[in-house]
Amino acid sequence: MNRSIRGVALVAGLMFLALLINATVSYLARSEFLLNYPSNNRVRDEQFGSPRGPILVGNTPVVQNVPTNTHPYAYQREYLNGPLYAPVTGYYSYIYGRTGLEQLYNAELVGQSDAQFAGRILDILAGHQVAGGQVQTTIQPHAQQAAWDALAGREGAAVAIDYTTGAVLAWVSTPSYDPAPLASTDFAASQRAWDQLMADPGQPMNDRAMQEIHAPGSTFKLVVAAAALANGYTPETMIDTPAELPLPGSSRTLPNLADCGNGQQSLDHALTLSCNTTFANIALGLGADKIRAQAQAFGFDDSFGGDIGSAVSTFPADPDGAQLAMSAIGQFEVAATPLQMAVLAGGIANNGKVMSPYVVQEVRDANQRVLSSHQPSSRGQAMPAANASVLQQMMVHVVQSGTATDVQIDGLTIGGKTGTAETLPQAASHSWFTGYAAEKLVAVAVYLADPQGETANPVARAMLEAIE
Repeated sequence: MNRSIRGVALVAGLMFLALLINATVSYLARSEFLLNYPSNNRVRDEQFGSPRGPILVGNTPVVQNVPTNTHPYAYQREYLNGPLYAPVTGYYSYIYGRTGLEQLYNAELVGQSDAQFAGRILDILAGHQVAGGQVQTTIQPHAQQAAWDALAGREGAAVAIDYTTGAVLAWVSTPSYDPAPLASTDFAASQRAWDQLMADPGQPMNDRAMQEIHAPGSTFKLVVAAAALANGYTPETMIDTPAELPLPGSSRTLPNLADCGNGQQSLDHALTLSCNTTFANIALGLGADKIRAQAQAFGFDDSFGGDIGSAVSTFPADPDGAQLAMSAIGQFEVAATPLQMAVLAGGIANNGKVMSPYVVQEVRDANQRVLSSHQPSSRGQAMPAANASVLQQMMVHVVQSGTATDVQIDGLTIGGKTGTAETLPQAASHSWFTGYAAEKLVAVAVYLADPQGETANPVARAMLEAIE
């Protein structure tokens, strides 16, 4: 071979190598995108009939694939107790795509994540079908079932977290739906199920625990109390507490719904009784910026991210005096998810340290090799530990002698705060409870819509009793 031919061959070889590298890099860079692209019919057909991995609660699959012995889809997605776990797992449908953990961990569940590359190659070389991995959640089945039973199908939600780690122990939204019909290989049946869900006035596919924000009512007084402690107040500080407070710049007044007298109340007693005018006066004295900063320290106006994907809870940007007074009692434009309120109570119980919530503990491949394991992470110190300890005791007083006495459980130190929120004039109020059980290291939040005199307290108690 002469020099010219060798030169041409070398150039051609280098060009081929560059093309190969480019194609490989391009595939690796776009593989996840291509895998999850909803219009990629080839990938969709391949995945839908593949041995997709399970989603576990405890050591038990609540979602798994079962053989169909039919063509072209050899496997069918099965949801065990689907409505109970639907907010967590989401659904997997040929027509309507994926949500929840089915979407977030799709690559791992079908065995196509980067971490499963080596195992995938070995399966291919051995002539085996690529098997999916498994997703292990942090959900406690007894707590989940207890919250579900206590909500009894009423519109509401319940969340429990381990406040020392952020692990979500219960995640319930009612009414709920069964993901199984959406996953059917009978696409006509899947479409009928979807149409029925879309037409249901109860909106069972709405995740009220993580994706809906509502006025938190008096549970937001915990934020105002934390801001007060940060600015020189003590539990014994006496605060003007008129029976009705004229709202600044308005012809309206803010009344107390409890018998708080018509004079002054200590910060501690005002929280126990849930005196509206006390906390409105605190907020007016401190100003919106200090209340907002305290709310943001607990997670308001920010996304929790991670594997939760919750809606952002909000505090108004520039309230006037009347609006600030209403915001202090969790009204006006203050809005929160039940998750946010559980994180708030958990941050107080955890001596002021707020942990990032998460629901997936670990992911394993088909051979039980750990692909990823969650490590708890802190969002920061929302309030000094000394102040948190003081606020804990004030919350205990709410349960011992205030508006949440029916949440008491023998042998447990429970602190909490109740709340009601009027969403529309002459409409039934929404009921809230948020609190913690010190011995169980757990914080909970319950939201109950249009309770017509019912309270969220029994739901919280049932969940706290069930948590292991």
